[in-house]
Amino acid sequence: MDYTLPEFLAHAVALETEAADRYLELADMMEAHRNDEVAALFRDMVRFSQMHRDEIVARVGTLELPKLRSWEYRWTSPPEAGGEEAFDYMLEPWNALRYARENEVRAMEYYSSVGQQSSDAEVQRLASEFAAEEAEHVDALDKWLGRTPRPSATFDADPEIPPRS
Repeated sequence: MDYTLPEFLAHAVALETEAADRYLELADMMEAHRNDEVAALFRDMVRFSQMHRDEIVARVGTLELPKLRSWEYRWTSPPEAGGEEAFDYMLEPWNALRYARENEVRAMEYYSSVGQQSSDAEVQRLASEFAAEEAEHVDALDKWLGRTPRPSATFDADPEIPPRS
């Protein structure tokens, strides 16, 4: 994935926007079903994604970013928008955190791979920086997971959720 700087930044803004939208949707759904603890966790993730997006937009400055259509993005799905497993209104906090962590890991891996494959020094630098920021989110989620009671039945054991491949 060899991006120009404008292409990379357009992807980064889209990634963070999609993540914020997804977490907001999940927070609203959890709140509607009175799963307030998980709703609060997802609202925190909305703020993290919005802050990162706003930081990226501020760095763009006067640089004009391409207006990419959905089929022009170089991913099959945005790295921070995981599967549908978090749309269960009975989702417990530990599983919500695990879902969010998996999304942040995918984003971290995406940024790392872009940085490693790019021939543009500025894309390499920014991708590495963005990957490090995502790693901080993973670390924060690991701390939350460490403080959060694990449910007796795991996400993977739920008969309603198809097994992961």
